[in-house]
Amino acid sequence: MKIEIWSDFVCPYCYLGEKKLEKALESFENRENIDISFRSYQLNPDEVKHERGNYYEFIAKKYGVPYESAKARMDATKSEAAKVGLNYRYDIMIRNNTSLAHQAAKFAKDEGKEKILVDQLFKAYFEEGADLGNLETLLSLASEIGLNTDKLEKVLKEKSYLSEVAKDQMEASSIGITGVPFFIINDKVAVSGAQSIEHFKGALKKAAEM
Repeated sequence: MKIEIWSDFVCPYCYLGEKKLEKALESFENRENIDISFRSYQLNPDEVKHERGNYYEFIAKKYGVPYESAKARMDATKSEAAKVGLNYRYDIMIRNNTSLAHQAAKFAKDEGKEKILVDQLFKAYFEEGADLGNLETLLSLASEIGLNTDKLEKVLKEKSYLSEVAKDQMEASSIGITGVPFFIINDKVAVSGAQSIEHFKGALKKAAEM
């Protein structure tokens, strides 16, 4: 069985959704035969770096809602994330363009460490306040999981994987994906959003039976 996940590293629902899928897979009898691949989806391809600031204000402005409504919405997501062992730190997050991070993930895939780096990037952004648009930050994170940072620096500077990132984005558009996370299981069953663990279990069972 294969699972494709479209996501962005600065999307709180993407980190949460991936973790819920992991929890669902823990009780899936054929989990050792599952091939998970991560597909690139930039929520804001034109994003630029912002200084560490008030994330609630950003959400309020983005969705045109009162500050308190934005805070309540994101605090609910934070509480939901805590239930699956994630510690969201909205107070230290640094928003930036995620293109470099997506390219780094493509490199990691070729090196056999895609999921390890993806998990590292999510954790670094949401729990440690890492700037995922900064080259040195990405190299440091890659070094921690044993990737060749000289090779990674070279491919990032040469933009060797940029076309693959763009290809994922175009494919998402062609099949009607307008938001992330988005999961496609065995080319048959789609799951949109950070659904419940039980929902993911049901989707996995359905795909296995089709």
